[in-house]
Amino acid sequence: MTIKPRARDIGLIFAGDPGTNNAITDVPGLTVGTSTVVEAAQPGIHKGLCTGVTAIIPRGESGAIEPVWAGLSSFNGNGELTGGHHINDLGWFLGPVMITNSHSVGIVHHATVGWMIDRYKDVFKSDHMWCLPVVGETYDGVLNDINARGVTEAHAIGALNAAVTGPVPEGNTGGGTGMIAYEFKGGTGTASRQLDIAGQGYTLGVLVQANHGSRDDLQVSGFPVGQQMRDNLVHPRETGSIIVVIATDAPLLPHQLNRVARRGAIGIGRNGTSGGHSSGDIFLAFSTANPQSNPWHAPDVMDLRALKDTHLDAIYQATVQAIEEAVLNAMIAADSCTAVKPQGQLVAAIDHDHLCRLLATGPAF
Repeated sequence: MTIKPRARDIGLIFAGDPGTNNAITDVPGLTVGTSTVVEAAQPGIHKGLCTGVTAIIPRGESGAIEPVWAGLSSFNGNGELTGGHHINDLGWFLGPVMITNSHSVGIVHHATVGWMIDRYKDVFKSDHMWCLPVVGETYDGVLNDINARGVTEAHAIGALNAAVTGPVPEGNTGGGTGMIAYEFKGGTGTASRQLDIAGQGYTLGVLVQANHGSRDDLQVSGFPVGQQMRDNLVHPRETGSIIVVIATDAPLLPHQLNRVARRGAIGIGRNGTSGGHSSGDIFLAFSTANPQSNPWHAPDVMDLRALKDTHLDAIYQATVQAIEEAVLNAMIAADSCTAVKPQGQLVAAIDHDHLCRLLATGPAF
């Protein structure tokens, strides 16, 4: 795996203490896999593919099908995250979290059902068990012939089977391959924070699929750099979306995770977006603490541990910090691409040197 430059590598400064990989995979046991689909135009078949799938497996190393406690927030609902009704009602989900493009939600959902049935054969064979995979999306139709539906079942299963711990590929990878952020090339980004709460260490990590923001709004370290970076503008207004997945090993209950998820709006706001009408800004938070048997075999009375609510301030702060950094990591790691609609338009990666020069001038610019 090629590790691209990250925001800290070019000198950007962020608050908070990152984990070993500064990635969502710093949450113990969690794994991430990607499948990237890039093909040149094939006349009569498609105009060019630039897309993919990202898989997050909360308990990737456990090998067991166990619920994770979860919360959900839709800051702007012009988007999709399947399984949301289930999470809102019951406060948990089973299996992986998948992220892809808008027109590939169905095939990724279908593939994930099959993968879960195969992975947990005994449970599905012996119980009347069903699964509602969590699949999020953002629109990549500028850089990808989205109507050709180039993501296949094999791509989704490939991402799931490739899921590992350690560094996460960013930028033009997985579901983020064809995404645009603040009219620069966007994509997949991640970051993490280490926490000490009541004498116990915890980790919080986020992964974003950044496809949102208009250039005028872009802020880095509080400075409106987008107003000074005017080359290769793409959209006259904000038209994209962002999916944010927040994971932690801190013991939190669903009502607390709903509150954490709502802080996703503050996290993306740190980089300037106000959440446009056409933007789907959806945030999922989950905790890998309190492992339980699958719901078909849960005890009649369950014992759960949880931090008291006054400790949530530290979780909120880590969430906001990590999201701000993850969005910039997605942009810093990205490579320029050429649009399929409108044909030939350049969607440029952010110029690292130009950005650093602007930040060096500080308030003077």
